[in-house]
Amino acid sequence: MNILFLHPNFPAQFRHLAAALGQNPANRVVFGTTREQGELPGVQKLLYQVSREPAAETHRYVRPLEKAVLHGQGVYRALQPLQTQGFYPDVVYAHVGWGPGLFIKDIFPRTRYLGYFEWFYHAHGSDSDFDPMDPLDADTEASIRIKNAPILQDLYACDRGLTPTLWQWQQFPLEFRTKLTILHDGIDTSYFRPQPGAKLVLPRLGLDLSQVDELVTYVARGMEPYRGFPQFMETVALLQQRRPRCHAVVVGEDRVAYGKPLPPGESCKNKMLQSLDLDLSRLHFTGWLAYNEYLQVLQASSVHVYLTRPFVLSWSMLEAMATGCLVVASSTQPVQEFIHHGENGWLVDFFSPAEIAQQVEAALEHPNAMQALRQAARHTIQTRIELNTQLQAHLRWLLEKT
Repeated sequence: MNILFLHPNFPAQFRHLAAALGQNPANRVVFGTTREQGELPGVQKLLYQVSREPAAETHRYVRPLEKAVLHGQGVYRALQPLQTQGFYPDVVYAHVGWGPGLFIKDIFPRTRYLGYFEWFYHAHGSDSDFDPMDPLDADTEASIRIKNAPILQDLYACDRGLTPTLWQWQQFPLEFRTKLTILHDGIDTSYFRPQPGAKLVLPRLGLDLSQVDELVTYVARGMEPYRGFPQFMETVALLQQRRPRCHAVVVGEDRVAYGKPLPPGESCKNKMLQSLDLDLSRLHFTGWLAYNEYLQVLQASSVHVYLTRPFVLSWSMLEAMATGCLVVASSTQPVQEFIHHGENGWLVDFFSPAEIAQQVEAALEHPNAMQALRQAARHTIQTRIELNTQLQAHLRWLLEKT
């Protein structure tokens, strides 16, 4: 069987699926990507190039569409030599939104085209108008509508699609939902597992917290309002006032991954450091971490804080649950799909650092009483989205003929 994956990054969400298919010598697995780094056994990388960035004179509403078209063109050009050599995919599976699969049905009209759909944008009712201090104007509303243009193209063109959670599925237009299956990629619970008595020591960073008994952790791709970074920092300031032995670790880069970009030279991290009275000897920023280092952070965590607008749910929250963390998380729709208050974690008001700090402090004050919630959190992931189970379901879905 010939299978073609398409994603600008490599291997991204397709890591386990592509690796599993590549192990079968009866398959030819090709992965179209712009990322040169990384390899998977049995998977042939096909590098494609984007000829240019969206033009400066392009209307700003249309730039995401132009960027998607440029990715689609790059894939089309890269596939032509393979097509000439007789390669014709039985299945093409593309990450939607970036645009790599836009022209697949033109170059391979008989292929089954599958899409990985993460999000459909709305001006109202989800992430965009969540923060009352960040109101939308008509210009932003209009740009959000047009941002869906490449996604709508793929919704129309694909034979079937997949989205990871019910909350994400609910964002898509009713008339297209019958095309979409809800199936999470899965969490490797054999890797993300508790390590009783673990302490955080990261020699590469010169960070030794082996004497710390109260460790509050926070993980996100960037430091930004979408993932509640300002509220977390305010929470840390409150905790430091009340608990002199409490340390906090922030994993992530000083950038905006989601939401409005900041003006050049500005940083949400710097803004919070300048506006709050913080003991920097008890606040540790690790930047990006290797997977094994990231696991150590979760295993050593006393309380893990996860905050998000009603947006795509981060894998980090689910990985923290699998590791047996005591998770204090925002009471927003994507989180509520997996965490039930008082059963396998605690839910708090996204906008209330005082409430977040109160729940964190309660967990720190009674660590033994939290063990049942930690075990329940891990059990939730093991029974609902364990990797091996999800991978087999994912393979069945991909190989379906209809």
